Amino acid sequence: MKRSRFSLVGVASGILLAACGGGMPGTTEQPSTSDSSALRWQAKAPGTRACPQSTPDELQCDVLIIKTGVRPDLAGWAPSNLQAAYNLPSSSKGSGQIVAIVDAYDNPNVASDLAAYRSYFGLPAANFTKYNQNGQTGNYPEECNRNSRISSYGFCVEIDLDVEMVSASCPNCTIYLIEAETNSLRNLADAVKEAVKLGARIVSNSYSCISPDCTWHTDAFDTRGVVYLASAGDHNYGSYLPAKFANVVSVGGTILAKDGAKYKEIVWPWTGGGCASGVTKPSWQHDPGCTSRTQNDVAAVASDVAAYDSYNYSGWITVGGTSVGAPLIAGIYALAGNANSQHAGKELWTLTAQQRKKDLHYIREGSDGSCGGSYLCTAGTGEYGTYSGPAGWGTPNGIGAF
Repeated sequence: MKRSRFSLVGVASGILLAACGGGMPGTTEQPSTSDSSALRWQAKAPGTRACPQSTPDELQCDVLIIKTGVRPDLAGWAPSNLQAAYNLPSSSKGSGQIVAIVDAYDNPNVASDLAAYRSYFGLPAANFTKYNQNGQTGNYPEECNRNSRISSYGFCVEIDLDVEMVSASCPNCTIYLIEAETNSLRNLADAVKEAVKLGARIVSNSYSCISPDCTWHTDAFDTRGVVYLASAGDHNYGSYLPAKFANVVSVGGTILAKDGAKYKEIVWPWTGGGCASGVTKPSWQHDPGCTSRTQNDVAAVASDVAAYDSYNYSGWITVGGTSVGAPLIAGIYALAGNANSQHAGKELWTLTAQQRKKDLHYIREGSDGSCGGSYLCTAGTGEYGTYSGPAGWGTPNGIGAF
């Protein structure tokens, strides 16, 4: 195997052009630039949405397909890149920690796809169990592409991505996948509850409801001592269920690139986030520009990540979306090992300035849309310290902030 050395040429179409060079197996070199302004993508679209538009009583998976039919060494960011970019102790921590992934429908290939991903990148065999929404290791839902609902089709890709991203940040973790019967609000809420019943204290959700008519079952996120995470959505500035809830860690997106041995990031311009109108502001948030719950809380890479899916795409693909970051950050909470003492994003919001400087990467550039030019949609304004709506308090620099 070879590693690839990417440039940002061709990014405008969402496709990375690569030239091969020598290197270590299972390692992927990614966008390299000495000028952060080169990261300012002018792409017309971030990729193809794996899940088509959902109806008001359904949720949409947040994964985006950037490129298919690629070689694994050309697919995108590998676990070694993500671990290095975020300074993670992935090889030494995480044993005994359970991370639950909640998704809809059944991916019958998930175990073999996960094994292929981990084997190629030199990760140990997974401690992985698949459940239905009633906690059974059988009687799984209909397969994604066998269901008549068009909104079901992309969830098999989402399932593969989610378990692979937990693997990337926390290869020693135990991974539970809970498959909801459908992508309805009720079924996904029941699957979230079942994850907690099964013993998970970290529950990751990579889907969102973009309809204003969505009414989420909020009791699914009210167990103390459980860290719930959700992707912020891929529709630019705005708040979507379930990420907008105060009891959920909302994960925004960044663009990641490499400059020599160093990684750098700016805001991924399609990330959701901002002022979650209609949601009561938690007592631990004191930013001046939003009287409701302010999101996001934290961020991670949302573009050009390698994934393996044999169900829809017959192998290696390049993916993006905030659904990358939610399970990746879930694995980081597991590395920290203290989820039962956390309360949503409170700890991130109550860190001292010194702690943030040490334990989080400050995102200084980029915007996810228009909000009057404030920190709620633009990074680096300084209006509320190092906080911005798109990137939250930043991206991980180790596990100290978690």
